Formats: sequence, structure tokens, C-alpha cells
Amino acid sequence: MKQVHLSLVAIAGIVLLTPAPIRAHHAFAAEFDANRPVAVKGVIARVDWINPHAWIHVDVKNAEGRVERWMFELGGPGPLTRRGVTKNIPDLKPGTEITAEGFLSKGQPRRANGRVLKYLDGHTLFVGSQGTGAPVDGRDPSERQ
Repeated sequence: MKQVHLSLVAIAGIVLLTPAPIRAHHAFAAEFDANRPVAVKGVIARVDWINPHAWIHVDVKNAEGRVERWMFELGGPGPLTRRGVTKNIPDLKPGTEITAEGFLSKGQPRRANGRVLKYLDGHTLFVGSQGTGAPVDGRDPSERQ
């Protein structure tokens, strides 16, 4: 009985000492608003190929003609690479014109969860995380049956 009690105390301690961002990492609804889709047209400024999620930075002209930098959280580098999306593909080259689609952040301006990048020639690239609680919209290949 004493062994079980010590084990439970140890597990509780580990959970309590784990930083909250790690415990809540894949909670789409905690960070993004599924009821606020967004699409912005702009130019890729840079791509950060980092864990746990890659990021694409898009320069967008606002209504006054000033450039604003938008940030879209993409899937992780590992899952993206397995789908053939790497940081070196021409589709992610800085200067490329795109329309980035996703869902707005609940608390950060000009930040969103990225789902799809659309290109001038009409092709699209799914860049979202799979199975994270994002709305089922048919663009995630894992949603198709």
C-alpha cells in the first residue's frame, strides 16, 4: 500500500511540475478560434522550420497600403516532411505570392493556425497539423475516407 501511495505522489508531482504549455500543447481550441477563418494574400517573408511547429511569415498590405507581417503556425517539421513539404521546396521560397488560409488566434493579432497555402497558378499546399482539433474542413488529407 505504501508503494502505491508513493507512486501516486510521484506521478502527481511530475504532472504538477510539467510546464503548462507542454501539457496543453495540442489544444487547438485553447489558442485558435474555429469560428473565425481567415485568408490573407501576401508574400512569403520567411519560414521558420522549428519544433514543435514550423511557422510561415507573410507580408500583407493592409487597407492603408502599409505592410503588416502575419504569422501562421504550420504542422511540425516531421509530419510536414513525411507529406513531402520541406523547408527547401520552391513553394516556400521567400518572395512567393500566396493566399494563406487558417483560423485566427484568440489572443495574438495577425497570428493564425495555418491550414492551406494557395498559389497564383491555382495549386494548393496543406500545411496544417493533422488531428489537433481544428475544424473538419476536408482540407486535411487524414480527414478523407
